[in-house]
Amino acid sequence: MRRALELTGRPRPRVCFVLTASGDDPAYLSMMYAAMSEVGCDLDHLALFPQPNRPPRDALAAADVIWVGGGSVANLLALWRLHGVDEAMHDAWERGAVLAGVSAGSICWHVGGPTDSFGAELQLAANGLALLPYGNAVHYDSEAQRRPLTHRLVAAGDLPMSFATDDRTGLLYEGTDPVEVVCDDASAYPEAAAYRVELTGGQVVETRLPVGLLR
Repeated sequence: MRRALELTGRPRPRVCFVLTASGDDPAYLSMMYAAMSEVGCDLDHLALFPQPNRPPRDALAAADVIWVGGGSVANLLALWRLHGVDEAMHDAWERGAVLAGVSAGSICWHVGGPTDSFGAELQLAANGLALLPYGNAVHYDSEAQRRPLTHRLVAAGDLPMSFATDDRTGLLYEGTDPVEVVCDDASAYPEAAAYRVELTGGQVVETRLPVGLLR
């Protein structure tokens, strides 16, 4: 989050939380507001349960950082399309807002990726916003199904070249180019990394991307 705030270049960024994937869980929202209360930014949120708290375009158009929380990416994408949030997110992308998030809030920007939205056995969610033309795999180091399923999906062509992240780790893109791997605390988690998974010569190749600049 601090990296996202830095990227805005603003002395007091405007942050909008979008916690659709958790059903706009009040405890989650309260935790986010509390965590950010002394960071020096203006906080807002867009809720869709039980109905939108304001027009999505209005909420997102005012934000420098849009932070999407974790939960069910399948439910998130369905509701976003129902309420026009997908189009509002595209507009925010076009004007240069910093789009960020965790878990479902990472997969959503990509073509899709493995998800537990449908149950304990991971399945493919393939209807992401595709602002980033890659697959995405989260929780790569903490959930045993993520890596093998990602490899199978890339091998079968069900996902394009994909980027994966360990917990506490994120990828920064400029436009659609991955340029940096960031970590909450690289000294405490020296093994945390991101990964590029691609089909090369008929074989799936996974490349570890350590924390730091990629170019």
